[in-house]
Amino acid sequence: MAISAAPAEGDDDVIAAINTTPLVDVMLVLLIIFLITIPVVTTSVQVELPKETVEVRESKPENLVISVDKANGIYIQDSKVASTGALVEHLKKVSALRPQPEVQIRGDLTAEYEGVGKILYACQRAGIGKVAFITEPPVRGG
Repeated sequence: MAISAAPAEGDDDVIAAINTTPLVDVMLVLLIIFLITIPVVTTSVQVELPKETVEVRESKPENLVISVDKANGIYIQDSKVASTGALVEHLKKVSALRPQPEVQIRGDLTAEYEGVGKILYACQRAGIGKVAFITEPPVRGG
């Protein structure tokens, strides 16, 4: 018995094109499965996220801005304070004003806590009621 490699006379010619319809069907089914399962996987643990309130504060002219540089130097507005005692004396004068202004502290990111601690302690000794920290908001998107 012999096998013939040539097409028989009534057979159609061999189709050389690839039928992509089943491939597209399979890909669409996979896409739908992934679209349905991915949100379930990413939020499987139920947690209560913290709510952050953003309060925009304006620096009023009567507010006192005290800055701390990298070397823990303390500055009132733009003038350097000689000592902690001089800072307390200045803050006592400020605390006597009515209404009492807010003391805003600008601390350098790389400064040690000692400089900021001195300002907080001086505010406490002088009787300042309102103390706030000036920060920058985080960079959006990255």
